[in-house]
Amino acid sequence: MFPDRREAKRELELSGRLNPGPWTEHSRYVAEAAERIAASCGLDKEKAYVCGLLHDIGRRTGVAAVRHIIDGYDYAMSKGWDEVARVCLTHSYPVKDIDADIGKKDITDEQYDFIQDYLNQLSYDDYDKLIILCDALAEAGGFCVLEKRFIDTSRRYGVYPFSVDRWNKTYEIKAEFEARIGKSIYFLLPGIEKSIYRS
Repeated sequence: MFPDRREAKRELELSGRLNPGPWTEHSRYVAEAAERIAASCGLDKEKAYVCGLLHDIGRRTGVAAVRHIIDGYDYAMSKGWDEVARVCLTHSYPVKDIDADIGKKDITDEQYDFIQDYLNQLSYDDYDKLIILCDALAEAGGFCVLEKRFIDTSRRYGVYPFSVDRWNKTYEIKAEFEARIGKSIYFLLPGIEKSIYRS
């Protein structure tokens, strides 16, 4: 289950008031990218849009690292939005390993175990992969090429032994979608070339 577009927009707006920041604009661009790519390869564009819009909804509780993943999952589940809850948890893991995450582990031991068990039991579907990809295609200022996003996050959080594995998995997902639509996904994202000039 997932909310309709109108309700999802309202949720993001309310959550942005609770914790103002660039994450809300980032989420809007993730949603638009997801909708555009989904529409080009036969996926449900409404589901893609809503999941993209709410993938970071856990940030409603305040500034957080890994905690926003489980906060988003718990909030979405409390609403009965199991498909949103799923991408809240999976979007940060192109590599399905809780320790292959660049964020601080600001979670309890029980939450750590839950996330790892959840990932271990899951096979990523099209929407998991789509939101992972679109999360890397969107900044608060607009769409961006993957390299721009990778460098930006590395400058903010550092480079880790698993960083290249995460990048490679994201490139693999990009290639999967491009094979389905028959062209570069960048052609679907208007103004993406401007990301070259954004600092």
